[in-house]
Amino acid sequence: SIIISTGAQARWLNLKSEQNFRGFGVSACATCDGFFFKDKVVAVVGGGNAAVEEAMFLTKFASKVKLIHRRNELRAEKMLQEKLKANNKIEIIWDSVVEDVIGVNDPKEVNAVKLKNVKNNKTTELKVNGLFIAIGHDPATSLFKDQLKMDKEGYLITKADSTETNIPGVFAAGDVKDKVFRQAVTAAGMGCMAALEAEKHLSHQ
Repeated sequence: SIIISTGAQARWLNLKSEQNFRGFGVSACATCDGFFFKDKVVAVVGGGNAAVEEAMFLTKFASKVKLIHRRNELRAEKMLQEKLKANNKIEIIWDSVVEDVIGVNDPKEVNAVKLKNVKNNKTTELKVNGLFIAIGHDPATSLFKDQLKMDKEGYLITKADSTETNIPGVFAAGDVKDKVFRQAVTAAGMGCMAALEAEKHLSHQ
C-alpha cells in the first residue's frame, strides 16, 4: 500500500529580494503570519479567490491592506469581490506587478515594494511592512501523471470521506489533495485517516 503526501508548493514571484525577505515580511500564508502585522500596512499579490480571502483575513490585524493585481479586474467570485470592495481597509492597485521588495537586513524587515504599472511602465514605491503572495499553489503530483486521477490543477482526487485514490491501496493525504484548508493540522488528520485506511486495506488482503 502507498500513502502519497508529497504536498504542494506555494507559487512565488521569483524575485531575489522576495527570497531574501521570506519569513521576514514576505509570506505565502496569511493565517500563519497575519498576526505579526497588527496595525501595520501590508500588500497582497493576486486576483483570485485565495488573494481576496487572504486580503479579507488580513484586515483583522493590519491597519491597511493593498491588493496588487496585474489586470484591471479580479478573477475571484463575484460575492467575494463585493465583500472586498465594501471593506474600507482594503485598497486595490490595478494593472501592477511587484518588481522588487525593499527593506533592511539588520534586523531583516520589509518597508516597501517597487511596483510597475503594466500599461504605462511607470514605477512607484509603495510603503508596506509585509507582502503576502497569493498567486496559487502547485501540488507535487507530476510523478503520478496519467496514473492517478487529478483535477485540472493537478491535485489528486480521492473518494468522498476517504483518502483512497482511483487505484485500490493507493491513498493521498494533505496538501497534495487539499486546496481548501492547507493547514498542518488538517494534513496531519488526513495522514491519520490514510494510515487507518491503508491498514484496513492490507488486513483485507
